[in-house]
Amino acid sequence: MYKALTIAGSDTSGGAGIQADLKTFQERGVYGMTALTTIVTMDPHNGWAHQVFPISTEVLAPQLETVLHGVGVDAMKTGMLGSVEIIELVGRTIDRENVGNVVIDPVMVCKGNDEALHPETTVSLRDVLVPRSTIVTPNLFEAAQLSGHAPLRTVEDMKEAAAAIKKLGAKYVLVKGGGKLQHDKAVDVLYDGETFELLESERIETANTHGAGCTYSAAITAELAKGKSVREAVRTAKAFITEAIRHSFPLNQYVGPTLHSAYRVYGGGN
Repeated sequence: MYKALTIAGSDTSGGAGIQADLKTFQERGVYGMTALTTIVTMDPHNGWAHQVFPISTEVLAPQLETVLHGVGVDAMKTGMLGSVEIIELVGRTIDRENVGNVVIDPVMVCKGNDEALHPETTVSLRDVLVPRSTIVTPNLFEAAQLSGHAPLRTVEDMKEAAAAIKKLGAKYVLVKGGGKLQHDKAVDVLYDGETFELLESERIETANTHGAGCTYSAAITAELAKGKSVREAVRTAKAFITEAIRHSFPLNQYVGPTLHSAYRVYGGGN
């Protein structure tokens, strides 16, 4: 049984965070385990306003020990980490346990909020975790923050940001343009230091994309856990998230998640 770990926050509504990661791991035939960093709730009496409840490093550390030292993993990913102390703990743990496949999803904004994490947290992600990553998977905003680039609006912008992030030490960089890029396709850029690969899919017009970034990076993690190459993992994950978005749905009047079973049920994936 292939095993994967997600170090991330809990989305109480179930569409993102560790909930999305575990659903994705299960769909891709991988046994998922968790180390919880934060709990995010939403207030149905106040326009679905988000509240973030951090978990201390004292509580996170034994979770990491349980999974990485007590069980072992074939791959791991990070999501919302939330503090410099947590990021540094994760970095030390990756080194100590010699984790082979590390997917860093540099979450900087809690969807539903417009406020980025503290600047020092972004700096810590850049300096501590990006150099330890097998692949880092920023969206357009996150890629601009990590690279110091102006807001990304074109495929060329994405390539420039990917090249800058690669210089920070990541083995591979996947800049996710998705449907937010000014392009007639949903475009992502994968860069290995030598070659830019454009991954294109049809542009699906929907507001129901809650958890799409978590799901995409979790699918990459699962494929790496099964021994796939980074390029194979990213291509499969792109197909997986495209179907998940195609069959996304409104959960309530505030939010709509992707459908994690869509690739298996409707897309012919296995």
